[in-house]
Amino acid sequence: MQTPPDTLKHYNLPGHAHLLTFSCYHRQPFFSNGSFCGLMCEILTGARNTAQFDLWGYVIMPEHVHLLIRPQADEYRMDAILQAVKQPFARRAIALLRRIHSVELEKLATDQRKVPFRFWQAGGGHDRNLYTPNLIATELDYIHKNPIRRGLVNNPTDWPWSSASAWMLNVQGPVPIDKESFPMQK
Repeated sequence: MQTPPDTLKHYNLPGHAHLLTFSCYHRQPFFSNGSFCGLMCEILTGARNTAQFDLWGYVIMPEHVHLLIRPQADEYRMDAILQAVKQPFARRAIALLRRIHSVELEKLATDQRKVPFRFWQAGGGHDRNLYTPNLIATELDYIHKNPIRRGLVNNPTDWPWSSASAWMLNVQGPVPIDKESFPMQK
């Protein structure tokens, strides 16, 4: 049987870090709204504890999110970790848009009765396993430079919704990161 194209295969291997990417529905720039960025930071901070993962890096872009994480347990399910981040965020964001009667809610409308609104693009997003310190460091650099490549800022530390300042300036950003567990490069 062939895997449907919107199904993400996860490899839950002990000790592996994961670079996760997930996008807003129809890649709409909902994270251009600072309130949604703040809510994502709040949800991400809580999910670190409930889903038990170390957060090594993140960037919240206007229409997508990158996370660099390492599950703390030897046995874990990446889909459960993603659910701990994405589901509470989507529920609260949609509830907020309903409460304020925002026209933005219509941009999340689906043609499905079971799921009338969707904040996230269908499927699991992108999940890349990382297992060497050099590769992990390269991906951390990649996510921090994402706002520069998009022309949003000139320096990674200028983007407020990122872990770049925590790494480069030793200034904690809106979501605490777990530097102490980050693997050292050889």
